[in-house]
Amino acid sequence: MSRPNILFLFSDEHSYRCLSLLDGPAGEPVRTPALDGLAKHGAYFSAAYCQSPLCTPSRICLLTGRSPLTGGGWANGSYLRPEIPTMASAFSDAGYATCLVGKMHLGGANQMAGFAHRPYGDLTGGAGHQRDPLSIREGGFAMRSRTADAGLTEIPESALQEQVIVRETVTFLREQTAAEPDRPWFLCASFSRPHFPLTAPQRFLANYWPQGVTPPKVGRTGDSASHPMTVGMAKGFRTEEVSDREMMKARAAYFACVDYLDEILGDLLHLLERSGLLENTVIVYTTDHGEMAGEHGMWWKNSWHEAAARVPLIVQTPSQRSGDIPGTRLDAPVSLADLFPTLCGLANVEPPGGLEGRDLSEAVTTGTEPPVEPVFVDNPLPRWGKGSEHRLVRLGNYKFVRFREMRPHLLFDLDADPLEQRNLLENGTEEELAIGRRLQALVDSSWDFDAADEQRRKDEEELERNALLEGARRHGNCYRMPDGRIVVADTPLYDPKVVEL
Repeated sequence: MSRPNILFLFSDEHSYRCLSLLDGPAGEPVRTPALDGLAKHGAYFSAAYCQSPLCTPSRICLLTGRSPLTGGGWANGSYLRPEIPTMASAFSDAGYATCLVGKMHLGGANQMAGFAHRPYGDLTGGAGHQRDPLSIREGGFAMRSRTADAGLTEIPESALQEQVIVRETVTFLREQTAAEPDRPWFLCASFSRPHFPLTAPQRFLANYWPQGVTPPKVGRTGDSASHPMTVGMAKGFRTEEVSDREMMKARAAYFACVDYLDEILGDLLHLLERSGLLENTVIVYTTDHGEMAGEHGMWWKNSWHEAAARVPLIVQTPSQRSGDIPGTRLDAPVSLADLFPTLCGLANVEPPGGLEGRDLSEAVTTGTEPPVEPVFVDNPLPRWGKGSEHRLVRLGNYKFVRFREMRPHLLFDLDADPLEQRNLLENGTEEELAIGRRLQALVDSSWDFDAADEQRRKDEEELERNALLEGARRHGNCYRMPDGRIVVADTPLYDPKVVEL
């Protein structure tokens, strides 16, 4: 496996709970046989965390292997600094053919993100979520529309973004392998679902609505229920306006989106295997952040809660897929910052300087738990009120959340309290309070909120000078034609030429 191919399967907003391999109280009633198969014959990291639980910041941090402070991933619309190496540029420099297919949700002009090819996706900086025409007529992705309009997709299934990504991925890899059979490749297939719009084909929705959907694991209870950030988040996302019935239907639609994505991934893997394209290929699956899906009375992400910050992460090598070495579950907390150096380790690619994660390739190939080290998650925006910026650290079974100005800080023992109900800083033992002090000192020594705020403002000013040529004319999914032209892909959906009614 000296120079294996890399197939990076990437989704948007996939809750770590939504894998059918998770039996019992941790999981949800979804059906994910394709992902279960990867995990069974691969390395499944059960406690992986994104670097920042919001779309664009997480993607910038993952691509660069850095935190928001050093990588520039602050908010949706942040840009990828061209001088910072990315996962794709490192593999391109190592001689790999590199390609990105699908959504990446980057601001600014650096839309290639280090990839040499990008035939389809949000090529002009407008996020490639396919909104259902009804939701557009009623206000696009307005907060209330997100759950109120959950249900059956209005878009023909053959025209859904996920279907196009499968076709474009298979086409690129077949053509690339025919042209350069001895050259390894790195391809990222990046899907929008299960991110809203919470709509799916009927065969998936019927599994959960009106029967089959389960309520959230936990409601608006516990020591953080009235925390100032909780209150600000509920107000910002308008989640208190969501009725129980609307919540349950939206959960049903979210589960359906997860099931649909898994079917798509299974179809893609089958086509690639049939073409012989997986024989020397490392397969990775992860997502950019989680989804609250009604837990703690909340929806969406951009929060410290486990449902928002914790993500599925699976890495499968050819030897695991063939059964030569067994698959394994690894429970030590890890970060998506680790993915960049880990893939370099698996492919014998020299990693660039500045990476903040660690190489977990030995854990992947041997099934040995990596050493327990701190894992950080950053929310560097005051989105939920003044001083709501926070840094989370997970160390062993403890999770500490330090806010810039809001109080109280939070400490949970996730082994004893997986639903995050009891803030040990308010009612813990002396030993637990001491752990809280040590974790706060760790956060304070590793993150400067004032410096982060200053850097964020500088980066936002630079974004103004780094804007796309299209300016306000940003579009969603587009094709890059062979002659280099970029054309809008979804015109028949949103600006149709109706020939018969």
